[in-house]
Amino acid sequence: MDTIIQQVINGLSLGSVYALIAVGYSLVYSILLFSNFAHGGFLVIGGYACYYALKAMGTNIWVAAVLSLLAGGVSAILTERLAYKPIRERTNVTLYLLIASMGMSIVIENLFVVTVGGRFRALPPVIPTDPVSLFGLATTSAFDLLSLVTSVVCLVGLQLFLVKTKWGLAIRAASYNLRTAGLMGVNVNLLISIVFFVAGLLAAVGGIFLSVRYTLYPQLGMITIKAFVAAVIGGLGSLPGAVVGSIILGLAEMLTAGFISSQFRDLVVFALLIVTLLISPTGLFGKSVGEKV
Repeated sequence: MDTIIQQVINGLSLGSVYALIAVGYSLVYSILLFSNFAHGGFLVIGGYACYYALKAMGTNIWVAAVLSLLAGGVSAILTERLAYKPIRERTNVTLYLLIASMGMSIVIENLFVVTVGGRFRALPPVIPTDPVSLFGLATTSAFDLLSLVTSVVCLVGLQLFLVKTKWGLAIRAASYNLRTAGLMGVNVNLLISIVFFVAGLLAAVGGIFLSVRYTLYPQLGMITIKAFVAAVIGGLGSLPGAVVGSIILGLAEMLTAGFISSQFRDLVVFALLIVTLLISPTGLFGKSVGEKV
C-alpha cells in the first residue's frame, strides 16, 4: 500500500511539472492555432539561467528562480517577435509558424551546445531532496512535494490571472477569435507577447524542477514532447485539458516504472496518446476548429 501511495505522489509531482509546460503549449495554441515546438527551448534557457545564477553569481535560490523565470519569459517574447511575428503579419497559414518553431528549437539547442558545451550539469543542492513521511503511510522526497505544491500555486495563479485581470479576460476572448478581439480594440501584438511571456515563465519553472530531476543539458527540452503529448491528450487549446492530460501521463509513467519496468514508461505514454486520438481526435476537452496544426 505504501508503495502505491508513494508512486501516486511521484506521479502527481511529475504530472504537475508536465502541466506547467503543457499549459504553455495550450496557451499559445489557443491564440495562434499552432504548436510552438520552440517551447522546450524556453525551458532549457530557464534551467541554465538558474544554474549560472547559483553557480557563477552565487545568488540564493529565490534570486536564481526570479532570474530564471525572467529569462524564460523574455526569451519567449523575443522568439515570437523575431521569428513568428514577421510570418503571421504576412500570412495566415499556421504551418509556416510551426516550421519556424521547429527551426527555433534547433537554433536554441545548438546555441547552448556551441556556447556552454553539451555535457550534463547538476544544479547545486539548494532544493531539498530529503525523504518525507506522509503521516506514516508512505515516504516520498521533499523535492517531489515541493514541485507539486509549486506547480499547483503557479497553475492557480494563472487561473486567477485569466479570470480576474483585464489582460486575462482579453486572452480568453482572443482564444475564441483573435481577429474579432483585435476589432474590439484589443492590442493583439501586446496580447500575444503577454501570452508568450506567461508560457515562457511556466516553462522556466518546469526547467528548474526537471534540471534537478534529470540534470541539465542542452537537449533537456526534448522532454517537453511528453508535455505536448499531455496537451494533445487533454485537448490542444484547453488549459484544464492540459492539466488533466499531464496528471494522467505523470501517474501512468510512475506507476509503470514502479510496478512493471521503467523501460516501458515511454511506450505507455505514446500508447495513451494513440488510444486517446482514436477515441477522441480532439482530445478529452478539445473542441473542433477549422484549422489545426
